[in-house]
Amino acid sequence: MRNVYLVTAFVVVLSVSVLGLRGSKFTLPPNDVFPEWAFPGMKHQPKYKPQAQSAFFADGRADRPIPAGTVQRGFLREDAALYQGKDTTGAWARGFPAALDVNQQFLARGKERYNIYCAPCHSEIGNGKGIVTKYGWGGPANLHDDRLRKMAEGEIYNTIANGKNTMFSYADKLVPEDRWAVVAYVRALQIAQTGTAADVPAAHKSELGIK
Repeated sequence: MRNVYLVTAFVVVLSVSVLGLRGSKFTLPPNDVFPEWAFPGMKHQPKYKPQAQSAFFADGRADRPIPAGTVQRGFLREDAALYQGKDTTGAWARGFPAALDVNQQFLARGKERYNIYCAPCHSEIGNGKGIVTKYGWGGPANLHDDRLRKMAEGEIYNTIANGKNTMFSYADKLVPEDRWAVVAYVRALQIAQTGTAADVPAAHKSELGIK
């Protein structure tokens, strides 16, 4: 008897596989295993499908534009120094926003981002002779020029965020904190080219053998 059950089950599975519903198109919704009263609103929710028409809105569109002035939660950027690179007077800020902790980890992040997005043009040491110059793309700025050494940190941040001349914006690649990290690393590169023993903090001179 057991073998009869097994053979029957095998025949049923084989028949469904061969004569089954693969490729069939249905015009009616599938039967609900559970009644609607048991799970109300789970399957038959009123909703619009992508690019469907709407009878409610005058323009007939179900996809609605974002209302003017809407800001994503957590992205209300009231800190002008952090997000715009400007001080309280509206001028380019000098130094770094108080909201940031400029430490070794911050510089390491800036170095990583710089080597990915900036070094191809400005080179790893910032002299403007990146790999792109070998392929006829001239003009990357030398970050060690006096003009850029004296430029406010906020203006460098703005250049990264919005681009300048032939340099396009990196706002879609670097979040504001990463832009500041790159600015900090650029300052480190500049100091590395002109720094002297007198610039080393007294607490760290012994590490470099400086008396």
